[in-house]
Amino acid sequence: MTIRKAHINDLKNIMRMYKSCIHGMIKNNIDQWDESYPNTKIISSDIRAATYYVAEIEKNIIGGINIDQNQDLTYLDIDWRDNSNSFLVVHRLAVNQNFWNRKIGKKLMLFTEDLVVKKKLKSIRLDTYSGNPQAINFYKKLGYKQLGSINLKPNKNKYYCFEKIIC
Repeated sequence: MTIRKAHINDLKNIMRMYKSCIHGMIKNNIDQWDESYPNTKIISSDIRAATYYVAEIEKNIIGGINIDQNQDLTYLDIDWRDNSNSFLVVHRLAVNQNFWNRKIGKKLMLFTEDLVVKKKLKSIRLDTYSGNPQAINFYKKLGYKQLGSINLKPNKNKYYCFEKIIC
């Protein structure tokens, strides 16, 4: 498996990967994402910003993640342990459902941790849907600390905010 920056010509295959992931989430009664999010406009913006990465096996995109320093305004309500503003934020981590339980998500998160070190930053912040117990456990197993909750979308449950100090 390789991880690389996405290119705009990857967009169609990235959206196919999200469609598979969302289908698997819905089968597992997780209503975090749907046909409206994540969408082509958001992912193409991530790619143009050069912050979107894909995981590939034999040139097939099986996972993706956006890694930047942009946080939702609601993050300001969280008492982050790292208050140095030297952090990366993870958005839209997803894996094709046919590749779940193969540590693809873990490898993408370890890649993010390596970016923190390379960029001489201190921590990673992220949020995940409170109705997604698999994701909550995933981040906890990787050493992320749950610090609070925020409301991101109307008609959705809360999102839990997580942080991991790397350096």
